[in-house]
Parts: sequence; C-alpha cells; structure tokens
Amino acid sequence: MTPPPPPLGRPRRKDAPVLLPALDDTQLAAAADALAHGRWTRVRTLLAGTGEDWDRRGHRLVVLGAASGAAAWARDWLLAEPESGDAATLLAFAAVHLALHGKEDTETAETACRTAARMLPADPTPWLGSLLLARHDGTPDSREQAFDRIRARHPDHHHAHHLMAACLAEHQQGTADDPLHQVYDFAAWAAEQAPADSPLAVLPVVAHAERYRVLAAAGIEPRDPGASAHWTTRRARQAMKTAFDWWLEWEGEDHPRGKVDLNFLAHAKFHEGRMAEAAALFHRIGPYVTPAPWSYPGRDARKAFKAARDTAFRST
Repeated sequence: MTPPPPPLGRPRRKDAPVLLPALDDTQLAAAADALAHGRWTRVRTLLAGTGEDWDRRGHRLVVLGAASGAAAWARDWLLAEPESGDAATLLAFAAVHLALHGKEDTETAETACRTAARMLPADPTPWLGSLLLARHDGTPDSREQAFDRIRARHPDHHHAHHLMAACLAEHQQGTADDPLHQVYDFAAWAAEQAPADSPLAVLPVVAHAERYRVLAAAGIEPRDPGASAHWTTRRARQAMKTAFDWWLEWEGEDHPRGKVDLNFLAHAKFHEGRMAEAAALFHRIGPYVTPAPWSYPGRDARKAFKAARDTAFRST
C-alpha cells in the first residue's frame, strides 16, 4: 500500500510543533484547564465518560495529575465525595507528579496509589501511578510488580509497556549495544502477544529509541542521532518496516496515545533515511510533537522535530 502523500511546500503556521501533554484530546485539555481553576466537577464528568477505556483513562489521569493545584482540588473532591475512586485516583496522580518533581515524598505518593487501588480493584490506573514512581525511584522488583498488576487488569496497557521498555533499556553492560538485549526481547514478545489491532506493534521501535537514549548518554552512540547508524542495522530496519506496514493497515486512529507512537515511528523512519515514509507520518502527526524520542539525548524536542519534518517534506 502506498503511504498517503505529505503536504506540499512548507508546513503551514497552524502546524507549528506544540508540546501539549493532552495531545489531541480536546476534552482532556479543557478539563485540565478547568481543574487548574478549581472546577473539579468537570473532571468528574470526564472520567465518568471515559469508563473502562483503560488506555484513555490512564492518559487522562497522568495529564490531570499535572494540572496546577490538582492535589488540593482532588482533596476538595474527596471531602465532598469520600467514596469516589476517581477522586482518590486523581489525588494519587497529583501526588505522583509532585513526587517525580521533588515536591512530595515518594512514600506518600505510593500510599495514595495503593489507596486508590483498593477502592478500584479492577482498575489498572492506580498501578500505573505506582509504575511511574518505580520508573524513577524503585527497584526492578517494584517495577515488575506494578507492571504485572497492570497487565492482570489490562494486558495491552499502552503506557505501561512504554514505561517498561524505558526501564529495561537502561540495563547496560559493556561498551556496545547487545542485539540480544532484554528490551528487544520484551518488545518483540509484547508485540507478538497483543491483538492484531494493538498499537503495541510499534513497541519494538520504541525499544530501539530507548536503547539509543541510553547508549548516547553513555557515549557509546553519537549524541547527534543523525550521525548514528543505530537505525540502519538489519534488526532495526526489520522492526521499522513491520511497524510501518502495520500502521498503514491500522484503523485505530483515535487511540489516546496514538500520537506518541507516530512520533516514535517518524523519528525512526527519518533517521533510517526513509523520507517518503517519514513525511507521511509527519503529515498524520500534525503539530503534536512528543518529548520522547525527539529530546533524545538532551535535545530540544520541538526544534529537532521541526528540523526533521522540514527535511522530510523537502525531500519528497
């Protein structure tokens, strides 16, 4: 199948890259703004409407937890509705956000996640909060425990698999990349066991980018991804071809974190030198640049995205 054509000429101003945590979820963006002004009832309505769409619920609570004053407004909500599992989960994610920025005790945040998990035993989302904490401050055992709790409730949880890929990629021995590294095996396993329409098909590409981040930080790969051959190995090319072919057939464009996958895939295709395929992906991404992987390692994500997009468009 031929990829959709990229737009001609320079991108229009309305496509200027933007770093929006909500991505293209306009309802979420509006609810986060309302929460920052103390209107938590807007969040209650949003989460009630989200239901058991676990990937969307997780995405929304991560963003809402980062809203200004989220912890205080979640406490107000809990005072009004002490039995609300949604309020408890919002408080947990607000505590996680504060802990990850050094403004809250990690133990306090973990306790909030466990409280929300007890109130909503079938919901994987409180355990996503625990995994976010363990990603930065935990042990391999605590990460695996949180991940297993999530998978027991939602086997194809998108964000959880991305977090585990990032964690596993950081295990480095020696002064070279290991083609048998566990992150590659993990990503291949997750992609194989997922349903045919699952965006986990892109996880091997994510794993490849996460390994580049680690290798570049260690000085094993160039800090300029354009100077690295990391995306042109036989294994990398196969992973990217499989993921791109899957995307061409995919009909799930409304996935809440779909723009994340498209950014990883566009980044990979660009650095592989496949400009027509990269341009098609940039066209679908629109302005929604994500920090990962464009910031790897320590780059300005918007500038890196725009430079790559402009180059891809000029080349096609």
